[in-house]
Amino acid sequence: MIAEIVSVGTELLMGQIVNTDAQHIAKSLAPLGYICYYQVTVGDNAQRLTDAVRTALSRSDLVIFTGGLGPTDDDLTKETVAEALGLSCVPIPEQVEILKKQFRNAGWSMTPNNLKQASFPESAIILKNDHGTAPGCIMEADGKAAILLPGPPNELFPMFDHYVLPYLEKRGNCHLHSRLLKITGVGESRLAYEIRDLIASQTNPTIAPYAKTGEVELRLTAKCATDEEGEKLIAPVMQAILDHFGASVYSVDGETLESVCVKALETCSKTLSVFESGSGGLVCAALTSVPGHERFLKEGRVVCGHDAQISSADPYSQEYALALARAAKEASGTDLGLSVGPVRTMENPGSRMTGTAYIAIADGDSEKAVVLNMMGSPDRLRRICTLKAMDLLRRKCLNQPLDIDII
Repeated sequence: MIAEIVSVGTELLMGQIVNTDAQHIAKSLAPLGYICYYQVTVGDNAQRLTDAVRTALSRSDLVIFTGGLGPTDDDLTKETVAEALGLSCVPIPEQVEILKKQFRNAGWSMTPNNLKQASFPESAIILKNDHGTAPGCIMEADGKAAILLPGPPNELFPMFDHYVLPYLEKRGNCHLHSRLLKITGVGESRLAYEIRDLIASQTNPTIAPYAKTGEVELRLTAKCATDEEGEKLIAPVMQAILDHFGASVYSVDGETLESVCVKALETCSKTLSVFESGSGGLVCAALTSVPGHERFLKEGRVVCGHDAQISSADPYSQEYALALARAAKEASGTDLGLSVGPVRTMENPGSRMTGTAYIAIADGDSEKAVVLNMMGSPDRLRRICTLKAMDLLRRKCLNQPLDIDII
């Protein structure tokens, strides 16, 4: 089934906000059997919106619209879509009462133009807005379906997840089951080359790689009748990838590396302190985003540049990174000390910035330092330092090889 996303809002065209709505919707369509051929952004202009609506409905079976459901004159989406489908919007009494109650409870004054948010085609499926005053709706006509959602992400995300996804599952009549494998230390080109036979022979399930900074995701997707059948189809392909890349695969169900690290600390029953320089506090920021981290992470400190009280060694050296890891461990008496040394950067004429840094981990009985040779912007260098430090922590906790690959 062909799907399309039409994002309405001049602020999107002007780059004033990032279109996270379309991303959230798009990544949910493929697992349900919808093929998204087009994503269109159009401003709050009646004629251009009319043209976009008619074009979308002429070439797609399902069109999801975001934005333009408010009470003002430039909120045109609902009326424009209804007209294109040969429908008319009229006030729905029960929606009018819901809207009035929302305004009363919030202590707001309700002006006549707000009633626009309570008007729909009588045949529409109205989608409750649990976080705002503009309901969404689903309009159906001539085998086409148009889904209208509010623009603010805090309203759209829960509406889509709670009310639209069940509708799409029934309408799609195609079940897909996926696994998301996350791999660090292997670049996309190398990964694709090393599993080229699997990719070349893929039928069901399919294999789709996605490159990200410092890691690669592999989505395995099977067409199936049930999740159980899909898991059986995916299992042998997933196992072949695990056998090939080993400890470089840190998740088979889409978990973040920081979440995997906190679980690994729980598995090995170790406490942790972190001293970081080149990552600028991003390691602790990532770990503290995971519920339950406080049981294991006891201290985090950003050590800028060279701290001679910790070590007199060259700050861009293995010795300094190891001294940082030992100091982190001793500072709070934790089982493990993790460190990220400063990044030595070099501008290369005609090419990207390069950077070198050491990360290290110490547990009292043993210690390990790894050099990172990186390339990219300062933000990318910090991100790679963060990922590699967490990967070193994960491997240490799970007794996996510590000689990690660097990309």
